[in-house]
Amino acid sequence: MKHDRPACCSPGRSARPPDTGSARPEPAAAAAATVPVPAVRLEGGPFTMGSADALAYPEDGEGPVRRVRLSAFTIDPHCVSNARFRSFAETTGHVTDAECYQASFVFGGLLPDDFPPTRAVAAALWWREVPGADWRHPEGPHSDLTGRENHPVVHVSWNDAAAYCAWAGRRLPTEAQWEYAARGGLEEQPFPWGSDPRPDGRHRMNVWNGTFPSHNTREDGYLGTCPVDAFDPNGYGLHNMTGNVWEWTADWFHPTWHATGPRQDPTGPPTGTARALRGGSYLCHASYCRRYRVSARMPNTPESSTGNIGFRCAGPAEP
Repeated sequence: MKHDRPACCSPGRSARPPDTGSARPEPAAAAAATVPVPAVRLEGGPFTMGSADALAYPEDGEGPVRRVRLSAFTIDPHCVSNARFRSFAETTGHVTDAECYQASFVFGGLLPDDFPPTRAVAAALWWREVPGADWRHPEGPHSDLTGRENHPVVHVSWNDAAAYCAWAGRRLPTEAQWEYAARGGLEEQPFPWGSDPRPDGRHRMNVWNGTFPSHNTREDGYLGTCPVDAFDPNGYGLHNMTGNVWEWTADWFHPTWHATGPRQDPTGPPTGTARALRGGSYLCHASYCRRYRVSARMPNTPESSTGNIGFRCAGPAEP
């Protein structure tokens, strides 16, 4: 299994999973979601997208800073939870990419001390490939979802996220929609609430605290994921737009395509090899990864799954 850049944040796959004999149902033909989640309507309009942060990552293509205009759309107030994804999986029989691969990537700090020595990612030894890790078993077969029903589903690939959205009558947000929503009505601020990562000393997101990757003080209350509605929402009523889990978007990733791309309802390039992720995760730490900002982005292959990637749904504006 090949590991693609950027391994430090979320390792990726570049090959299709083995044929397990489990057929995947067509999402559009599956039963509709039984418990609708009230979406937030955003009116759209112009906003400043991107960042000129000198400490950002040039290869990620956060810049140039540009004015973009969006039509109205809707977006979920939080990521899809384990409980919601379970409803989808049980209704449709969907088999995730992690289940097809029969393994997924887990942060080693979440594994028990006596866990067998499985393969690590060469560029980031804190990532371990764990047989049997999937959305139902976030740290492998010895783990389950007890107490995590309201945490974001993880170990879901872009393919899995798109299938869920189709079943729910929704879709993934574009990068521009995601960033507009994450900013919460603020202009050119690095966080959904402003410029200070801890305003008045208060934690506003679930990221790594302490010395990465050896010691997490859990000052924000969490080692791994937190509930999807943890922490105060931004100005649009959206939770955890930075930290907790990376979120898949609809767009193909390219580091420079958007520099001259459309400015009205922009999307990514028409084709590509990796999809764009947004928001950072509980593993972000200023000492090695400042991707817990609203302008930060990262690529990963559509088949990839890790213990720090989830998603939220979007859709057209409701009448």
